[in-house]
Amino acid sequence: MSVSPALREAALASKAWPFEEARKLLKRVEKSGQKSVLFETGYGPSGLPHIGTFGEVARTTMVRKAFSMMSDLPTRLLCFSDDMDGMRKIPDNVPDKNFLAPHLHKPLTSVPNPYGEGFESYGHHNNAMLRRFLDTFGFDYEFASATDYYKSGRFDAMLIHVLEKYQAIMDVMLPTLGAERQATYSPVLPISPTTGRVLYVPMKKVDAKAGTVTFTDEDGTDVTLDVRGGKVKLQWKPDFGMRWAALHVDFEMFGKDHQTNAPIYDKICEILGVPAPEHYVYELFLDDQGQKISKSKGNGISIDEWLTYADPNSLALYMFQKPREAKRLYFDVIPRAVDEYDAFLNAYQKQEGKLVDQLMNPVWHIHAGNPPKPEAAGLTFSLLLNLATVANTEDKAVMWAFIKRYRPELDPANQPRLDSLVGYAIRYYQDFVKPAKKYRAADANEALALKDLAAAIGSLPEGATPEEIQHKVYEVGRREPYTTTLKDGSIGVAQTWFNMLYQVLLGEEKGPRFGSFAALYGVGNTVKLIEAALRGEFVH
Repeated sequence: MSVSPALREAALASKAWPFEEARKLLKRVEKSGQKSVLFETGYGPSGLPHIGTFGEVARTTMVRKAFSMMSDLPTRLLCFSDDMDGMRKIPDNVPDKNFLAPHLHKPLTSVPNPYGEGFESYGHHNNAMLRRFLDTFGFDYEFASATDYYKSGRFDAMLIHVLEKYQAIMDVMLPTLGAERQATYSPVLPISPTTGRVLYVPMKKVDAKAGTVTFTDEDGTDVTLDVRGGKVKLQWKPDFGMRWAALHVDFEMFGKDHQTNAPIYDKICEILGVPAPEHYVYELFLDDQGQKISKSKGNGISIDEWLTYADPNSLALYMFQKPREAKRLYFDVIPRAVDEYDAFLNAYQKQEGKLVDQLMNPVWHIHAGNPPKPEAAGLTFSLLLNLATVANTEDKAVMWAFIKRYRPELDPANQPRLDSLVGYAIRYYQDFVKPAKKYRAADANEALALKDLAAAIGSLPEGATPEEIQHKVYEVGRREPYTTTLKDGSIGVAQTWFNMLYQVLLGEEKGPRFGSFAALYGVGNTVKLIEAALRGEFVH
């Protein structure tokens, strides 16, 4: 891909985090003189892929794209599945935990699939789910299976090198372990020829020249195994370093839970004769209870669940923003993410010709430098949620009837994103907003203000603009107890006025700009809504 000199110059100076990481990588490859660059992401298929998995691939892709703006070197992204790891515990979210119980500690690709037929193993099933997801989003990647790499011999030469450097690796690992673990530790984990399980046992003999290790098997007999051809695997920390060395990985990001181990991975990679890759450590996602999301627990929010209520672009934005801050990843973050994406997309069009600003805009990174044109500015997801609230409908046609009256030029055929947002808003309203709605009755003073608001809005013609309606809302709200003194000394309207409107009229604690909502819902309908609230129709 040809990059203009102006774009390359802007990329080399941009403060957006993917460009900052790409510049570190650029220094590395310029020093080494290498001819290509390998990005890697890791996946542990002990459970179904979750949003954190997607985030790692999406963020790595953003750094990869940023790097391509700075360098003409070809790049690859390898998504590596650690599917040869032993199943150390049974995930909470599988259909039948008892089905998996006899297969504890076997490699994940040797564990039967609890989801039924169609895949060779549990590991193969989870790998397929990962690939399906990555393919759906159009990621440019190569999939790699640890089982395939070990069994095919791709790691054989480096495994022999591990035996040659066995003591040096032990010298790195042993100080990190307790006394009991030190006594039995080995970086090499044989797979039992009798039970098929991954064994955590000490080595009785390590023969680098023969390429073998000797250990006591589960039946009490001493066994000598060739380390090649998938008969052993490495402990996860040495495995990190070995894989980096074997594949010559240049960049890999991982969660904060790996941060303290990163120096160990680096040392082992360097012991094996290869410079460690560049890293980027991101914060972990939390569920609604503030706990780290986990594949085996299935807590937090799944990929498919997010996509039930919002589009993938909003998810990509959530991944882009502040990756080094811990963030809740639950259903209540979705509406804001959708609206922020639209706001950034609208801003991008106004930044045309300003490369520095465009490269700082998240949509540049989400869409690999080619964001789409925005649709229907002003019709936010929050606004559509409130429309769904008052319309109380599951029918997109009902929602579109309001939209077309407000903006006759809009149509599902020419506004596909808006049409999808209408569907998302209906589903989100039905599943989350409607069950949680809690209207309250207006007190006497609030009722007087609402009557005045109904009269003020009712004085406007149907089709009044959001600004005209909002002016009336402010005009009525500029009374006690809703007045507040602004910084310039003028009298403004306190947030308590708008909070009251949302609580009494919509049964919610907050909402969109009221004038925009009323314009979309219609002047006459808004007046009727206020009158119904005053009659107490919403309070039960």
